[in-house]
Amino acid sequence: MRGKNRKGGIVVDRGGLLTTVQDRGRFGYQQYGMPTAGALDDFAYSVGNLLVGNPQETASLEITLQGPTLVFRQTVLISVTGAPIEPRVNGEEVPQWQGIEVKEGDTLSFGALQEGCRCYLSVAGGFKLPKIMGSQSTCMRARIGGYQGRSLKQGDQLPLALAGERVKELPVYRYPSRRIPRYFSSRELRVVMGPQEDYFTRKSVRVFLNGEFTLDTNSDRMGCRLEGPLLQHRGSSDLVSDGMPLGAVQVPGHGNPMVMLKDRPTTGGYPKIATVITADIWKIAQLKPGEKVYFKKVSLKAAREARRELERSISPDTLERLLTVTPSKRDYRIYHVTVEGKSFRVYLRETE
Repeated sequence: MRGKNRKGGIVVDRGGLLTTVQDRGRFGYQQYGMPTAGALDDFAYSVGNLLVGNPQETASLEITLQGPTLVFRQTVLISVTGAPIEPRVNGEEVPQWQGIEVKEGDTLSFGALQEGCRCYLSVAGGFKLPKIMGSQSTCMRARIGGYQGRSLKQGDQLPLALAGERVKELPVYRYPSRRIPRYFSSRELRVVMGPQEDYFTRKSVRVFLNGEFTLDTNSDRMGCRLEGPLLQHRGSSDLVSDGMPLGAVQVPGHGNPMVMLKDRPTTGGYPKIATVITADIWKIAQLKPGEKVYFKKVSLKAAREARRELERSISPDTLERLLTVTPSKRDYRIYHVTVEGKSFRVYLRETE
């Protein structure tokens, strides 16, 4: 590939299980039935953009469970954030949560996802793709946004907005490891009860708040289906369709709850026993099928404070104070070590 590049950008050699272009989302159109779409893990998405010098609304690639293989036709600065997935440049493992220079002709691939479900590939300057209703986010059900309204597949060519020669002008940042979320420990989902809590028996409300639920294999970006103790309605499981907020825990007639995510429909006709707070959406989005969750009731005041804390944590001012500049772009070595039966990845840099 080196020396043959004329168009630049990224060529998809393998699309992965589900790789889509996502930004913050498509807002102002739910009244017309259009889902917001957008990155499911706001924190990982936001940090990824800051690491490569992008505005926080810049689109990234959201990678689910199995990573793609991408060939770069120009030199560019990238970052991989979110669930640990062992990114590799030309077969050599590279760190996550920091800027990495990828050169023209390099191939980016991914290893096994160790924990969590989704990660984000951010590229300096973002993708040169059209905005539909103000967003580049992919909504596959509506077949709009992103790359032709679908997930990536072999042969796709993603144009980049930033010329390769400008990469050398960009600083290379690293996010502090002590602040990286631990995805395997995020099992508690805080909820505000309602708006249709009264549609369920008192026993079912207690079961909902004290039971353990398992993520079903049929979950997707629209919603996470849960299996566990069945929840019983007082009467009919149908109601006049009303608004469907992000995080709504909708319970159809079969009694298994479903947490609605960013590709959800804008209205729904099943009772909603509770709503997962905005600050915990990333937790359910990072669960893999078969993993377990439980719900904890919190007040509306606590939910609002948690959202404000999330917004503070991903504000540019907060993130920029945490970022440190790496001494060079490719001066690390990765070693796998085992201590007392536990495996660790160690990143070593040579310093003066």
